[in-house]
Amino acid sequence: MQPQNSLLSATGTTIFTVMSALAVQHGAINLGQGFPDYDGPEDVIDAAAAALRDGRNQYPPLTGVPELRQAVAAHNRRFYGLEADPNAEVIVTSGATEAITACLMAVLNPGDECVLIEPLYDTYLPVVKLLGAIPRLVRLSPPDWALPRADLAAAFGPKTKAILFNTPMNPTGKVFTGAELAFLADLIAKHDCYAICDEVYEHLTFDGWTHIPLMTLPGMRERCMRIGSAGKTFSLTGWKVGYITCDRSLAPNVAKAHQNLTFTTPPNLQRGVAVGLMKDDAYFAGLSTSLQARRDRLAKGLAEIGFGVLETRGSYFITTDFRPLMAPLGFNGDDVAFCRAITEEAKVTAIPVTAFYASQDAPGHYARFAFCKGEAVLDEALARLRAWVASRAGRQLTAAAG
Repeated sequence: MQPQNSLLSATGTTIFTVMSALAVQHGAINLGQGFPDYDGPEDVIDAAAAALRDGRNQYPPLTGVPELRQAVAAHNRRFYGLEADPNAEVIVTSGATEAITACLMAVLNPGDECVLIEPLYDTYLPVVKLLGAIPRLVRLSPPDWALPRADLAAAFGPKTKAILFNTPMNPTGKVFTGAELAFLADLIAKHDCYAICDEVYEHLTFDGWTHIPLMTLPGMRERCMRIGSAGKTFSLTGWKVGYITCDRSLAPNVAKAHQNLTFTTPPNLQRGVAVGLMKDDAYFAGLSTSLQARRDRLAKGLAEIGFGVLETRGSYFITTDFRPLMAPLGFNGDDVAFCRAITEEAKVTAIPVTAFYASQDAPGHYARFAFCKGEAVLDEALARLRAWVASRAGRQLTAAAG
């Protein structure tokens, strides 16, 4: 048989699928994959359910139903003062992952360079490579995930066509500051390139931190493709509804990419999301407040167990340093081995942070936990981890004494 696509053949199954399957196999509480264990707003679900019965179940417009495109435009205006023409500057996609791919397809040619900031969502790099583009990686380092400005500037060059970046950031919980975005905007303008802005956690920020779309900065309106996600904003990750806001000069190519990926997105789900985006400000404020309480609950418990807990300013996730536990537990493995151990033995699943790095020398002692779960689930996960640590540490002490 002729060889298949070499890049895809060399790409492993996503770590989220691997760890979620392992969680099912061992009956573990899954704090690995970032999906809530509760449903989204009833009015949004009811609107989608009713839309199944209204006689409009055939192909919707390629770029999305008018109701949702108008709602996306209104949402941009309400929260960011960003004006967008719903008929020419909004494209609805089948999830944010498809949106990311469509935006990259819209601007990258083989041989172009694309700047990526790691740790990064694990689909970024394969898509850039599948398009024949060349990734230029810039690394953020724990525990503070500061933007290395000299390294970032050095990653841009004559062949740079785009940067793809995520804020609020998964898995770091970082929210890019206005100063960091201004530095980035200067580089984009200087090198005459584009920005694909993965902003799916835009409403999930904590402790007074606020999300600033790069698209709102001077000179960035025509260069940015801003991506949002109904899955994250309404806790409906299975719906896979994303949306892109971009200048009318970029929208035709983005739409053509979408046409060749999925063509359209289920119309009833789009109409449900339109209702969601028009919800009052209290909903969006409450989303952040409730998740911050869950973050604090999990962070406090993990710290009491002995994990080093890194600051989380946004997203669904806490990154932890398990080095303080290694000696007491007699554990000498890396983050993959640790996450496997707690899944199999403690019955709690996390994600190894090395999965978010492309290079081999990534820090190997961090685990990411999702806190977008019910309080009872978080409490049970902490109880399991606490019991596991006590049991394993006790055995270690007994062995040392004997």
